Amino acid sequence: MGSLPEAPIRRIAIIGGGPAGVTAARYLIAENWFETIDIYEQQATTGGAWNYSELSSENTIDVPQTNPDQPLDQPTWSDTGKVSVPIFTSPMYDRLETNIPKPLMSYSDTPLPPECQLFPHRDVVTDYLERYAEDVKPLIQFQTQVIDVRLQNPQGIHDVWTVRSENLISGLQSTALYHAVIVSSGHYTVPFIPSVPGMKEWNTAYPLVISHSKFFRKPEDFENKKVIVVGNAASGVDIAAQIVSYCAPPLLISSRSESFLLSSSAGREDVPEIIEYISPSVKNQAVRFSDGRVETDIDAIVYCTGYLYSYPFLPSLRSQLISDGLRVKNLFQHIFYIEHPSLAFLTLPMRILPFPLCEAQSAVIARVWSNRMQLPSIKKMHEWEDGVIAEKGDGKDFHTLNFPQDFDYHNFLYDWAAQTDSQVGKMPHKWNEKERWLRQKFPAIKKAFADRGDDRHSVTTVEELGFDCEAWLVSEREAEDRVEQCT
Repeated sequence: MGSLPEAPIRRIAIIGGGPAGVTAARYLIAENWFETIDIYEQQATTGGAWNYSELSSENTIDVPQTNPDQPLDQPTWSDTGKVSVPIFTSPMYDRLETNIPKPLMSYSDTPLPPECQLFPHRDVVTDYLERYAEDVKPLIQFQTQVIDVRLQNPQGIHDVWTVRSENLISGLQSTALYHAVIVSSGHYTVPFIPSVPGMKEWNTAYPLVISHSKFFRKPEDFENKKVIVVGNAASGVDIAAQIVSYCAPPLLISSRSESFLLSSSAGREDVPEIIEYISPSVKNQAVRFSDGRVETDIDAIVYCTGYLYSYPFLPSLRSQLISDGLRVKNLFQHIFYIEHPSLAFLTLPMRILPFPLCEAQSAVIARVWSNRMQLPSIKKMHEWEDGVIAEKGDGKDFHTLNFPQDFDYHNFLYDWAAQTDSQVGKMPHKWNEKERWLRQKFPAIKKAFADRGDDRHSVTTVEELGFDCEAWLVSEREAEDRVEQCT
């Protein structure tokens, strides 16, 4: 089996019982090959990052924050008078709605409810994920945190991974051995706040003014404040759209480039990137933008600048996997650890449709580990990685799959998995022409949806917003016919 260990893979550990881990388990079970599938989940429920959590006084962050080497996430504990459970800080906020329309967000065999709005609220998604996980819950060790994962004998011909974990309720630690490990712990734990000249001194003088989107919960916290939102990707656009109704106008949105997701809104002003935090001895709570403009008396700055990849439970592989946290190194097809492909990662890419992509990746992993598909040689896998670096660089763009790269990658994985006997195992959905059109249009669809204001909650289809795929398909075919007639 190429570069996989010679011994068959029968025992698998999955780290993380959120959407990715649950999906992986369903695809592994369908292979009817693996003897043991254990899922380790540090929270008390499934759902992963979709589990909403209140903030606590312990939610602090370094400013700037560019270091991926963070310790294991530490929980706070619920205080409801019932059984105390560990709570981990989630990136979810009160009024979060998805930035992906439900036809493209759903799992292939489990559609989101037809009656829910086109871009579902987080509560709907959480309930949806809970139902999707129902069949694999007996495999999940809840409230159990993985402390350490390491290869027992890196030079041996049989990969054996030692997984050490701790039950967060009892404090008891245990160790188990596996032939393979899937890392599905997500990458929304370690916030990234870029370093800007003067930022550290400024933050010391004005603590808690600078924050990160991970700690945003509701726009009322910014009532009558002078606010800058940094970043205009999905979270920045959504958070800005909420804050603008409460903050002192205008809300300043600082970014390097124009966003395709911004909806029309009064009370907002686009400004370039912040290049300097001006010394408190010179001006009060002031920043300078790249065009030379200076703004003073800033009450809040929210960085919507994403997260760093970080795996504190893989210290023995730290140097092989992580450098600055902007990408994961030594992986083939964003999935397999090249030196030991019995270690795999799920949903690392950005700008993707995560639930369907996780299905496609899981289908490939299940088939490779059950010996129904082969990986290329280690040399060929490294050549693939080198090719991506040559094209995109060795930073955050490595895992960024802008449309149509996301669709093409998904369908590539589908075709790869489809090389095997389709009567065995589970297959994902392959994107078709109509869905490609919807994926291309959904930034415009999201704008039209947001522009409906409160009326958006009753919108359940793209057609209600004036987007007609069937009409587009007819026009495309007519254009193709005209071309054929002219040749």
